Amino acid sequence: MMSDLPLEQVRTLLAVVDEGTFDAAAAALHVTPSAVSQRVKALEQRTGRVLLLRTKPVKPTESGAVLVRFARQLARLERDARGELGLSGAGEPTLVPVAVNADSLATWFLGALTRLPRQPRICLDLRREDEDHTAALLREGLVMAAVTSSADPVPGCSVRALGRMRYLAVARPEFTERYLRGPLREVLPGAPVVVFDRRDDFQDGFVRNLLGGSGTASALRHYVPTSEGFAEAVAAGLGWGMVPEPQATALLREGRVVQLAPDRPVDVPLYWQQWKLDSPALVAVARAVGQAAAGALTASP
Repeated sequence: MMSDLPLEQVRTLLAVVDEGTFDAAAAALHVTPSAVSQRVKALEQRTGRVLLLRTKPVKPTESGAVLVRFARQLARLERDARGELGLSGAGEPTLVPVAVNADSLATWFLGALTRLPRQPRICLDLRREDEDHTAALLREGLVMAAVTSSADPVPGCSVRALGRMRYLAVARPEFTERYLRGPLREVLPGAPVVVFDRRDDFQDGFVRNLLGGSGTASALRHYVPTSEGFAEAVAAGLGWGMVPEPQATALLREGRVVQLAPDRPVDVPLYWQQWKLDSPALVAVARAVGQAAAGALTASP
């Protein structure tokens, strides 16, 4: 049981993960490296599991990540309690780390910041990550909340639907004249394409759907790892791509792109996952994000 875990050992494990080495953790905790090593070993013996990979920097195992997440949640509860009791540190802003995908960050998410209340005082630490991978940061305890495409809650977290981010397949008019003459399902797989990064298979998925379940986008692909840069690369004619509707609409209005398949928009459901903590700061952030999403995203069916 978690209550049977010595908190000193759990906090030491967190320090090792955050600092990256046993020596650095010892310096941060003002103890000897031997003491740090003994605490971690004692915790591993108590749980019967290896908790750390002794690499440089140190990394938690899957079991270690569970305890790291617990340690971060415990630290958050302690800070909130001290603030409510008016003890030292009261009145300091509360840091809330949140993982959010690049397209949300570039389109609707920052509007949530304008909705945050003056009290409690909140500082957001935004971690940009693909919506398919933001849940991993929650699982590792690196963030308190995340915008994610996963409806399955991470252990210790709650989840609720935010809405759907709609994407349109678009390209520069001159690009379509050069590369996309003919039936789209025949010409699109061979046309240059813009992708976000090497984990991005969104464009490949669109082609597979277009072809009925097989195929990929062209091997001639340009990697542009920012949402704004991605849309500009498509508008510049480097390739075709799936652009969030708010950005695509502006480009369509300006005549810089044309829509390739008006009858085939792609909707990506987004969810808000957060730690199950009674934290005033986290509650305030969740409320602001929910309000911003309601005004910007397509409602979930």
